Amino acid sequence: MKKIAILAATALVACQSPSDENTSNEETTMKYAEDIHSFSRPNEAVVKHLDIALDVDFDTEIITGVANWTIESAEGATEIVFDTDQLNIEEVSTNDGGVVEFTLGEEDEVLGIPLQVPITSETKNVTIKYSTDPGAKALQWLEPSQTSAKTHPFLLTQSQAILARTWIPCQDGPGIRFTYNADVKTRADLMPVMSAGGNPTELSADGSYSFEMPQAIPSYLMALAIGNIEFRAIGENTGVYAEPNVVDTAAWEFGDIDAMITAAEELYGPYRWGRYDIIVLPASFPFGGMENPRITFATPTILAGDRSLVSLVAHELAHSWSGNLVTNATWNDFWLNEGFTVYFEQRIMEAVYGREYSEMLASHSHEGLIDQVNEFMEEAPNDTKLAIDLTDRNPDDGVTTIAYDKGYHFLRLVEETVGRERFDAFLKNYFETHAFQVMTTERFVDLLTTDLLTEEEAGQINVQDWIYGTGLPENAPEPNPARFVAVDQAAEAFLADGSFEPRDVTNEWSSHEWMRFIGKVGNITSEQAAQLDAQYHFSQSTNSEVLAAWFQPTIRSGYEPVNPVVEDFLINVGRRKFLTPTYKAMIESGKKEWAVEVYEKARPNYHAVARETMDDLLHGEEQ
Repeated sequence: MKKIAILAATALVACQSPSDENTSNEETTMKYAEDIHSFSRPNEAVVKHLDIALDVDFDTEIITGVANWTIESAEGATEIVFDTDQLNIEEVSTNDGGVVEFTLGEEDEVLGIPLQVPITSETKNVTIKYSTDPGAKALQWLEPSQTSAKTHPFLLTQSQAILARTWIPCQDGPGIRFTYNADVKTRADLMPVMSAGGNPTELSADGSYSFEMPQAIPSYLMALAIGNIEFRAIGENTGVYAEPNVVDTAAWEFGDIDAMITAAEELYGPYRWGRYDIIVLPASFPFGGMENPRITFATPTILAGDRSLVSLVAHELAHSWSGNLVTNATWNDFWLNEGFTVYFEQRIMEAVYGREYSEMLASHSHEGLIDQVNEFMEEAPNDTKLAIDLTDRNPDDGVTTIAYDKGYHFLRLVEETVGRERFDAFLKNYFETHAFQVMTTERFVDLLTTDLLTEEEAGQINVQDWIYGTGLPENAPEPNPARFVAVDQAAEAFLADGSFEPRDVTNEWSSHEWMRFIGKVGNITSEQAAQLDAQYHFSQSTNSEVLAAWFQPTIRSGYEPVNPVVEDFLINVGRRKFLTPTYKAMIESGKKEWAVEVYEKARPNYHAVARETMDDLLHGEEQ
C-alpha cells in the first residue's frame, strides 16, 4: 500500500452545494487527495453517478447486480479502477467499446482486489455485471430466529469504512462522491429501504422498488436493509421503520426527532437531505447507529422506554452536517467526522434537554477518553493522535474514542477559548461553505487558524499538539456534571460502609446517573454486588447501557448470578461497544475459557465488523 500524501491545499471537492435536494452536483476542478485505502485513481478517472439494479436472493444469500457508472476522465486516461472485495465480476462493458476485457489485480488482505477497466476519451459509461459472495463482509443475512419478530429473514448492510466494495464495485473512498438511482427486486413479503429518496411505506405487489439519491454521497454511505418492516410517521418529514412488534415502541422513543432537527438547524443551518427517518434493525447490528443519509440505521439497544438513550439519535442526526455534508477526505481524517459530530450532538442535547443533562453525557465522554488514552499510551501511543496514520492498516482501527472524544474535547476547548458566538458563526459558515465537499485535517487547521483563531488564541489552545501530538493535552476541558454530585456521594458512602440510602432521589435518576454510580463503585466484591442487585435489580435491567455497565464490576467480582445474563446478552446483542468491554472483563478476570465458549455460540449472530474485532480479542495470539 502506498504512503498517503495529502496536499494541504486540496480540500477535496466532489461537488458544489445544491440549493435544494433535487439539484445534482456540479463539477469543480480541484484534485482528489491520495487515499491509501482505495485502489481507485480518481484524478485520472472518477465515477459521478450510479444506476444500479439489485436482485436480492435470500435462499442463496447472494445479490446479483448490474452497476452502470457514469464517469469522467482526465485527458489521456486509459483506464478506470474500481475497488472490489469478494465480488464475482461477470462482464464489463462501456458505451463506446461494448464488452471489454477487464483485469482483476492482485488481492490485498485489507483492500480486496482492484478492477481495471480500459477506457478512451469517449467513454462516459461503464457497466459491470456481478454477484456478491454469501460471506460478503458488508452484508448480514439473518434467519427469522435472529430477528425480533422471528417470522421473516432480514438483510442489512454496513458499508463503513471500506466494505461497500464487498457488495458494489465502486471507487470506495470517502473523498469520491456520486449520486445514484437504484432498482431493487426482493421477496414480495419483504420491504427494502435505502440511503436514498423513495423509501416505501407499504409493500409493492411484486417486490420491486425504485430509489433515487440526488445528493452526491461517498460509497461508505451506501446502505440497504430488507425485512418484515413497517413505517410510522413521527413528523411531516420524519418517521421510523422497524419490525411490526417494535415499530410503535420505536416511534414513541424517537418522538423528539423534530425538536432535535429544529435545534440543529438553529445552530448550524438547514437540514439538506429532505427526509430524516430511522430504521431500527435487529440486535445483531454492530454499531449504535450508522448515519446513512435520509435514514439512520439504529440498534434496538437504544429503546430504553424512557427516551434516556436518544443522544445516539442526536449523534446520527448531527452527521447530516458533520460527515455527510462535510466529509473526511480520507480515513486518516476520521476525527473530522466524529469529533465534530460528538460536539454537535452535545449541543443538540443541551438545546433540547438542558445543560445539566448534556454535561452528564460530556462527563461520560471525558471518562471514556481518559481510559482510552491511558491504555493507548502504553500499547500504541501514536493512536492517540487526532491525525492518525493508518498506513498498512484497516481503517476500522481508527474507530476509537480518540476520534470521537478527543476530537470533541478539542472543539469544546476552541469554543471555550473564543466564546460560543464566534465559534458557532465559524461552524455555521464551515458547513455552508464546504457543503457536499470533503475536508483534510491540514486544510481544517488552516481554516481554523486563518478564519477563527488569533495567533495568541492558537498558541493558548496549542492546536498543533492537539492535532498531531500523542496523549491528552493538559488543557483538556473538564465537564461539570452537577447532577453527578449526589451520585458520587452515594457511591462513596456505599464503598465506605455498605450503606446506600437513595431516599427519593434515585427514583429520578436517569440511566446516565445509574451508569455513573456503577462506574464509581468500581471493584466491588461478590457480596456487594449481591447487595446492590437485590435492592436495584441491575441484572434484570431492560436498559442496555445500564446492563452493560453492570457487567464490568460483576464479572470481575465473581458474582455468578450475573453469568447467564451476560451469556444471553452476548449471544443476542451484536453492538461492538458492549461486546468489547464485556469480553475483556471476562478475559482479564481469568475467565477466558468461558469467554471463548460463549463467543462460539454468539459468533454466528454477529456482523463481520464485530466478528473481526472479537476474533482478534479472543484469538489474536493464536492467529
